[in-house]
Amino acid sequence: MNFEFSDEQNLLREQAQGFLADNCPPATVRKILESDQPYDKELWQQIAELGWLSTVIPESHGGLGLSYYELSVIAEEIGRVLAPVPFSSSVYLATEALLMGGSEQQQQTYLPKLATGEIIGTFAFGEAAGRPSAKSLTTTFKDGKLNGTKVPVADGSIADFAIVVAKSETGVSVVMADLDGVTKNPARTIDQSRKHAELVFEDTPAEVLGGTSDGWSFTNKLLDRAAVLFAWEQVGGAQAALEQAKTYAMERYAFGRPIAGFQAIKHKLAHAYVKNTLARSNGYYGAWALDGDEAELPLAAATCRVSAIQAFYYASKENIQTHGGMGFTWEFDCQFFYRRAKLLSVNIGSEGWWQDRLITAYEQSNVATAA
Repeated sequence: MNFEFSDEQNLLREQAQGFLADNCPPATVRKILESDQPYDKELWQQIAELGWLSTVIPESHGGLGLSYYELSVIAEEIGRVLAPVPFSSSVYLATEALLMGGSEQQQQTYLPKLATGEIIGTFAFGEAAGRPSAKSLTTTFKDGKLNGTKVPVADGSIADFAIVVAKSETGVSVVMADLDGVTKNPARTIDQSRKHAELVFEDTPAEVLGGTSDGWSFTNKLLDRAAVLFAWEQVGGAQAALEQAKTYAMERYAFGRPIAGFQAIKHKLAHAYVKNTLARSNGYYGAWALDGDEAELPLAAATCRVSAIQAFYYASKENIQTHGGMGFTWEFDCQFFYRRAKLLSVNIGSEGWWQDRLITAYEQSNVATAA
Protein backbone atom coordinates (compact mmCIF):
# COMPACT_ATOMS: atom_id res chain seq x y z
CA MET A 1 0.00 0.00 0.00
CA ASN A 2 1.36 3.43 -0.97
CA PHE A 3 0.66 6.11 1.66
CA GLU A 4 2.65 8.86 -0.08
CA PHE A 5 1.04 11.87 -1.68
CA SER A 6 0.00 11.85 -5.34
CA ASP A 7 1.49 13.98 -8.10
CA GLU A 8 -1.47 16.36 -7.84
CA GLN A 9 -1.02 16.70 -4.09
CA ASN A 10 2.71 17.33 -4.50
CA LEU A 11 1.88 20.00 -7.08
CA LEU A 12 -0.33 21.62 -4.45
CA ARG A 13 2.66 21.47 -2.10
CA GLU A 14 4.89 23.27 -4.59
CA GLN A 15 2.30 25.98 -5.09
CA ALA A 16 1.83 26.40 -1.35
CA GLN A 17 5.59 26.55 -0.78
CA GLY A 18 5.99 29.22 -3.42
CA PHE A 19 3.16 31.34 -2.06
CA LEU A 20 4.28 31.11 1.57
CA ALA A 21 7.94 31.75 0.71
CA ASP A 22 6.87 35.05 -0.86
CA ASN A 23 4.20 36.04 1.66
CA CYS A 24 5.33 34.59 4.99
CA PRO A 25 9.09 35.11 5.48
CA PRO A 26 10.58 35.03 9.00
CA ALA A 27 10.06 38.79 9.20
CA THR A 28 6.31 38.19 9.20
CA VAL A 29 6.58 35.82 12.17
CA ARG A 30 8.81 38.28 14.03
CA LYS A 31 6.37 41.14 13.39
CA ILE A 32 3.56 39.29 15.17
CA LEU A 33 5.86 37.92 17.90
CA GLU A 34 7.13 41.36 18.83
CA SER A 35 3.81 43.22 18.60
CA ASP A 36 0.32 43.16 20.05
CA GLN A 37 -1.13 42.15 16.68
CA PRO A 38 -2.98 38.85 17.16
CA TYR A 39 -2.28 37.55 13.66
CA ASP A 40 -1.31 38.63 10.15
CA LYS A 41 -4.64 39.75 8.66
CA GLU A 42 -3.31 40.22 5.13
CA LEU A 43 -1.84 36.72 5.03
CA TRP A 44 -5.06 35.30 6.45
CA GLN A 45 -7.12 36.94 3.73
CA GLN A 46 -4.77 35.64 1.02
CA ILE A 47 -5.00 32.12 2.43
CA ALA A 48 -8.78 32.39 2.39
CA GLU A 49 -8.73 33.53 -1.24
CA LEU A 50 -6.61 30.48 -2.15
CA GLY A 51 -9.39 28.26 -0.77
CA TRP A 52 -7.25 26.56 1.87
CA LEU A 53 -9.81 27.22 4.61
CA SER A 54 -12.44 25.34 2.64
CA THR A 55 -10.32 22.35 1.66
CA VAL A 56 -12.44 19.60 3.26
CA ILE A 57 -15.71 21.52 3.56
CA PRO A 58 -18.29 19.95 1.19
CA GLU A 59 -19.21 21.86 -1.94
CA SER A 60 -22.80 22.02 -0.67
CA HIS A 61 -21.55 24.31 2.11
CA GLY A 62 -19.25 26.48 0.01
CA GLY A 63 -16.13 24.35 0.22
CA LEU A 64 -13.85 22.53 -2.21
CA GLY A 65 -14.80 19.04 -1.03
CA LEU A 66 -11.22 17.74 -1.21
CA SER A 67 -9.64 15.06 0.97
CA TYR A 68 -7.60 15.17 4.15
CA TYR A 69 -4.53 14.37 2.10
CA GLU A 70 -4.72 17.84 0.55
CA LEU A 71 -5.32 19.40 3.96
CA SER A 72 -2.30 17.52 5.36
CA VAL A 73 -0.14 18.94 2.57
CA ILE A 74 -1.29 22.47 3.37
CA ALA A 75 -0.80 21.89 7.11
CA GLU A 76 2.81 20.87 6.52
CA GLU A 77 3.54 24.03 4.56
CA ILE A 78 1.78 26.21 7.15
CA GLY A 79 4.02 24.58 9.74
CA ARG A 80 7.17 24.98 7.65
CA VAL A 81 6.91 28.79 7.74
CA LEU A 82 5.34 28.97 11.22
CA ALA A 83 2.52 31.06 9.76
CA PRO A 84 1.07 33.47 12.37
CA VAL A 85 -2.57 32.89 11.42
CA PRO A 86 -5.51 31.12 13.15
CA PHE A 87 -5.50 28.29 10.62
CA SER A 88 -5.35 25.40 13.08
CA SER A 89 -8.00 26.81 15.43
CA SER A 90 -10.48 27.58 12.70
CA VAL A 91 -9.81 24.62 10.37
CA TYR A 92 -8.55 21.63 12.38
CA LEU A 93 -10.80 22.24 15.38
CA ALA A 94 -13.84 24.49 14.85
CA THR A 95 -14.55 23.47 11.25
CA GLU A 96 -13.81 19.83 12.00
CA ALA A 97 -16.16 19.85 15.00
CA LEU A 98 -18.98 21.20 12.83
CA LEU A 99 -18.30 18.64 10.11
CA MET A 100 -18.33 15.84 12.67
CA GLY A 101 -21.27 16.81 14.83
CA GLY A 102 -22.98 19.98 13.68
CA SER A 103 -26.67 19.93 12.85
CA GLU A 104 -27.68 20.76 9.30
CA GLN A 105 -28.70 24.23 10.43
CA GLN A 106 -25.42 24.81 12.26
CA GLN A 107 -23.44 23.66 9.25
CA GLN A 108 -25.41 25.87 6.88
CA THR A 109 -24.91 28.87 9.16
CA TYR A 110 -21.22 28.53 9.95
CA LEU A 111 -19.39 26.44 7.34
CA PRO A 112 -19.77 28.82 4.35
CA LYS A 113 -18.44 31.69 6.46
CA LEU A 114 -15.57 29.59 7.78
CA ALA A 115 -14.74 28.60 4.21
CA THR A 116 -14.24 32.22 3.15
CA GLY A 117 -12.55 33.39 6.34
CA GLU A 118 -15.47 35.71 7.08
CA ILE A 119 -15.55 34.29 10.59
CA ILE A 120 -12.94 32.57 12.76
CA GLY A 121 -13.68 29.70 15.10
CA THR A 122 -11.76 28.15 17.97
CA PHE A 123 -11.92 25.27 20.43
CA ALA A 124 -12.13 25.97 24.18
CA PHE A 125 -10.94 22.83 25.92
CA GLY A 126 -8.29 23.41 28.60
CA GLU A 127 -8.96 24.94 31.99
CA ALA A 128 -5.95 24.41 34.21
CA ALA A 129 -2.64 22.61 34.54
CA GLY A 130 -2.71 18.83 34.53
CA ARG A 131 -4.05 16.16 32.25
CA PRO A 132 -7.50 16.91 30.81
CA SER A 133 -10.34 14.63 31.82
CA ALA A 134 -14.11 14.70 32.08
CA LYS A 135 -13.82 14.88 35.89
CA SER A 136 -11.53 17.91 35.83
CA LEU A 137 -14.01 20.14 33.97
CA THR A 138 -15.31 23.11 35.96
CA THR A 139 -17.03 25.06 33.16
CA THR A 140 -20.74 24.27 33.25
CA PHE A 141 -23.56 24.27 30.71
CA LYS A 142 -27.07 24.47 32.12
CA ASP A 143 -30.36 25.85 30.83
CA GLY A 144 -28.66 27.05 27.66
CA LYS A 145 -26.03 29.09 29.53
CA LEU A 146 -22.26 28.67 29.91
CA ASN A 147 -20.39 29.58 33.07
CA GLY A 148 -16.72 29.14 33.76
CA THR A 149 -13.24 29.95 32.49
CA LYS A 150 -11.28 28.38 29.65
CA VAL A 151 -7.53 29.00 29.35
CA PRO A 152 -5.46 29.02 27.27
CA VAL A 153 -7.65 29.27 24.17
CA ALA A 154 -5.76 29.62 20.90
CA ASP A 155 -6.95 32.69 18.98
CA GLY A 156 -9.56 33.26 21.67
CA SER A 157 -9.15 37.03 21.40
CA ILE A 158 -10.09 37.12 17.70
CA ALA A 159 -12.49 34.19 17.29
CA ASP A 160 -16.13 34.91 16.52
CA PHE A 161 -17.37 31.70 18.13
CA ALA A 162 -16.01 28.81 20.15
CA ILE A 163 -16.70 25.11 20.43
CA VAL A 164 -16.69 24.60 24.20
CA VAL A 165 -16.37 21.42 26.25
CA ALA A 166 -18.35 21.77 29.48
CA LYS A 167 -19.85 19.80 32.34
CA SER A 168 -23.62 19.38 32.06
CA GLU A 169 -26.51 17.53 33.66
CA THR A 170 -25.99 14.67 31.20
CA GLY A 171 -22.25 14.43 31.88
CA VAL A 172 -20.14 16.32 29.33
CA SER A 173 -21.55 18.45 26.53
CA VAL A 174 -19.94 20.07 23.51
CA VAL A 175 -21.61 23.39 22.82
CA MET A 176 -21.29 26.38 20.51
CA ALA A 177 -21.10 29.92 21.83
CA ASP A 178 -20.75 33.23 20.04
CA LEU A 179 -18.00 35.23 21.73
CA ASP A 180 -19.58 38.67 21.49
CA GLY A 181 -19.71 40.00 25.02
CA VAL A 182 -17.47 37.27 26.44
CA THR A 183 -14.57 38.55 28.55
CA LYS A 184 -11.27 37.90 26.77
CA ASN A 185 -8.05 38.31 28.72
CA PRO A 186 -4.63 37.89 27.07
CA ALA A 187 -2.84 34.68 28.06
CA ARG A 188 0.94 34.63 27.76
CA THR A 189 2.51 31.57 26.16
CA ILE A 190 6.00 30.74 24.98
CA ASP A 191 5.03 31.54 21.38
CA GLN A 192 3.43 34.97 21.08
CA SER A 193 3.30 34.65 17.30
CA ARG A 194 0.21 32.53 18.03
CA LYS A 195 -1.82 34.53 20.51
CA HIS A 196 -3.95 32.86 23.21
CA ALA A 197 -6.61 34.15 25.56
CA GLU A 198 -8.53 33.39 28.72
CA LEU A 199 -12.26 33.26 28.01
CA VAL A 200 -14.60 33.97 30.92
CA PHE A 201 -18.17 32.78 30.36
CA GLU A 202 -20.86 34.36 32.54
CA ASP A 203 -24.34 33.14 31.65
CA THR A 204 -23.23 33.12 28.02
CA PRO A 205 -25.93 31.78 25.66
CA ALA A 206 -24.87 28.53 23.97
CA GLU A 207 -26.37 25.61 22.08
CA VAL A 208 -25.44 21.96 21.98
CA LEU A 209 -23.43 21.02 18.92
CA GLY A 210 -25.71 18.92 16.74
CA GLY A 211 -25.57 15.22 17.39
CA THR A 212 -23.05 15.10 20.24
CA SER A 213 -24.86 13.06 22.89
CA ASP A 214 -21.62 11.82 24.48
CA GLY A 215 -19.55 14.99 24.75
CA TRP A 216 -16.34 13.44 26.08
CA SER A 217 -16.27 10.71 23.45
CA PHE A 218 -16.86 13.36 20.77
CA THR A 219 -14.04 15.47 22.20
CA ASN A 220 -11.62 12.55 22.02
CA LYS A 221 -12.57 11.85 18.41
CA LEU A 222 -12.10 15.51 17.52
CA LEU A 223 -8.69 15.56 19.19
CA ASP A 224 -7.65 12.44 17.25
CA ARG A 225 -8.52 14.14 13.98
CA ALA A 226 -6.84 17.39 14.91
CA ALA A 227 -3.74 15.53 16.14
CA VAL A 228 -3.01 14.24 12.64
CA LEU A 229 -3.17 17.72 11.14
CA PHE A 230 -1.09 19.26 13.93
CA ALA A 231 1.44 16.47 13.39
CA TRP A 232 1.84 17.56 9.78
CA GLU A 233 2.42 21.14 10.94
CA GLN A 234 5.08 19.81 13.29
CA VAL A 235 6.68 17.78 10.50
CA GLY A 236 6.89 20.92 8.38
CA GLY A 237 8.43 22.92 11.22
CA ALA A 238 10.89 20.15 12.07
CA GLN A 239 12.07 19.91 8.47
CA ALA A 240 12.52 23.68 8.20
CA ALA A 241 14.50 23.75 11.46
CA LEU A 242 16.76 20.96 10.20
CA GLU A 243 17.30 22.73 6.88
CA GLN A 244 18.17 25.97 8.67
CA ALA A 245 20.70 24.14 10.86
CA LYS A 246 22.22 22.35 7.87
CA THR A 247 22.57 25.57 5.86
CA TYR A 248 24.28 27.36 8.75
CA ALA A 249 26.59 24.40 9.43
CA MET A 250 27.77 24.36 5.83
CA GLU A 251 28.41 28.11 5.78
CA ARG A 252 29.95 28.59 9.24
CA TYR A 253 33.70 28.03 9.28
CA ALA A 254 35.83 27.07 12.29
CA PHE A 255 39.46 26.02 12.25
CA GLY A 256 39.54 26.49 8.50
CA ARG A 257 36.61 24.30 7.50
CA PRO A 258 32.78 24.22 7.69
CA ILE A 259 31.46 23.06 11.05
CA ALA A 260 29.28 20.60 9.11
CA GLY A 261 32.45 18.54 8.77
CA PHE A 262 32.76 17.99 12.52
CA GLN A 263 31.46 14.69 13.84
CA ALA A 264 29.44 16.24 16.67
CA ILE A 265 27.47 18.41 14.23
CA LYS A 266 26.99 15.49 11.86
CA HIS A 267 25.50 13.43 14.69
CA LYS A 268 23.10 16.17 15.69
CA LEU A 269 21.77 16.64 12.17
CA ALA A 270 21.66 12.90 11.46
CA HIS A 271 19.59 12.27 14.57
CA ALA A 272 17.21 15.07 13.59
CA TYR A 273 16.87 13.59 10.10
CA VAL A 274 15.98 10.18 11.52
CA LYS A 275 13.34 11.64 13.87
CA ASN A 276 11.89 13.75 11.06
CA THR A 277 11.70 10.78 8.72
CA LEU A 278 9.92 8.68 11.34
CA ALA A 279 7.46 11.49 12.04
CA ARG A 280 6.73 11.89 8.34
CA SER A 281 6.19 8.15 7.94
CA ASN A 282 3.75 8.16 10.85
CA GLY A 283 2.12 11.24 9.35
CA TYR A 284 1.30 9.28 6.19
CA TYR A 285 -0.31 6.63 8.37
CA GLY A 286 -2.33 9.30 10.18
CA ALA A 287 -3.50 10.99 6.98
CA TRP A 288 -4.61 7.64 5.58
CA ALA A 289 -6.61 6.82 8.72
CA LEU A 290 -8.06 10.34 8.92
CA ASP A 291 -9.29 10.17 5.36
CA GLY A 292 -11.17 6.92 5.69
CA ASP A 293 -10.36 4.39 8.41
CA GLU A 294 -12.13 5.50 11.58
CA ALA A 295 -11.31 2.27 13.42
CA GLU A 296 -7.59 2.77 12.86
CA LEU A 297 -7.59 6.51 13.64
CA PRO A 298 -7.01 6.47 17.45
CA LEU A 299 -3.83 4.41 17.04
CA ALA A 300 -2.65 6.36 13.98
CA ALA A 301 -3.37 9.74 15.58
CA ALA A 302 -1.52 8.98 18.81
CA THR A 303 1.41 7.48 16.90
CA CYS A 304 1.96 10.45 14.62
CA ARG A 305 1.26 12.95 17.41
CA VAL A 306 3.95 11.52 19.72
CA SER A 307 6.58 11.16 17.00
CA ALA A 308 5.87 14.65 15.61
CA ILE A 309 6.22 16.24 19.07
CA GLN A 310 9.57 14.53 19.53
CA ALA A 311 10.85 15.34 16.05
CA PHE A 312 9.96 19.04 16.12
CA TYR A 313 11.34 19.63 19.60
CA TYR A 314 14.60 17.85 18.83
CA ALA A 315 15.12 19.62 15.49
CA SER A 316 14.33 23.04 16.98
CA LYS A 317 16.66 22.46 19.94
CA GLU A 318 19.55 21.20 17.85
CA ASN A 319 19.08 24.05 15.39
CA ILE A 320 19.82 26.48 18.23
CA GLN A 321 22.76 24.37 19.38
CA THR A 322 24.20 24.25 15.86
CA HIS A 323 24.09 28.04 15.70
CA GLY A 324 26.09 28.17 18.94
CA GLY A 325 26.01 31.26 21.14
CA MET A 326 24.40 33.38 18.45
CA GLY A 327 21.50 30.94 18.23
CA PHE A 328 20.39 31.98 21.71
CA THR A 329 20.13 35.68 20.86
CA TRP A 330 16.90 37.50 20.10
CA GLU A 331 18.18 38.65 16.71
CA PHE A 332 18.40 35.13 15.29
CA ASP A 333 15.33 33.34 13.95
CA CYS A 334 16.15 29.97 15.57
CA GLN A 335 13.89 30.88 18.48
CA PHE A 336 10.79 30.81 16.26
CA PHE A 337 11.01 27.07 15.72
CA TYR A 338 11.74 26.32 19.37
CA ARG A 339 8.82 28.45 20.53
CA ARG A 340 6.37 26.83 18.11
CA ALA A 341 7.68 23.34 18.90
CA LYS A 342 7.07 23.84 22.62
CA LEU A 343 3.63 25.36 22.03
CA LEU A 344 2.45 22.56 19.75
CA SER A 345 3.77 19.93 22.14
CA VAL A 346 1.02 20.78 24.65
CA ASN A 347 -1.73 22.58 22.73
CA ILE A 348 -4.09 19.57 22.56
CA GLY A 349 -2.59 17.53 25.37
CA SER A 350 0.99 16.82 26.39
CA GLU A 351 3.30 14.18 24.98
CA GLY A 352 2.76 12.04 28.09
CA TRP A 353 -1.01 12.22 27.70
CA TRP A 354 -0.76 11.14 24.06
CA GLN A 355 1.65 8.35 24.98
CA ASP A 356 -1.04 7.00 27.31
CA ARG A 357 -3.57 7.26 24.49
CA LEU A 358 -1.14 5.42 22.21
CA ILE A 359 -0.81 2.55 24.67
CA THR A 360 -4.58 2.35 25.13
CA ALA A 361 -5.21 2.41 21.37
CA TYR A 362 -2.57 -0.27 20.81
CA GLU A 363 -4.10 -2.52 23.47
CA GLN A 364 -7.58 -2.07 22.00
CA SER A 365 -6.24 -2.80 18.52
CA ASN A 366 -4.72 -6.05 19.76
CA VAL A 367 -8.00 -7.04 21.45
CA ALA A 368 -9.93 -6.34 18.24
CA THR A 369 -7.45 -8.35 16.19
CA ALA A 370 -7.61 -11.30 18.58
CA ALA A 371 -11.41 -11.25 18.52
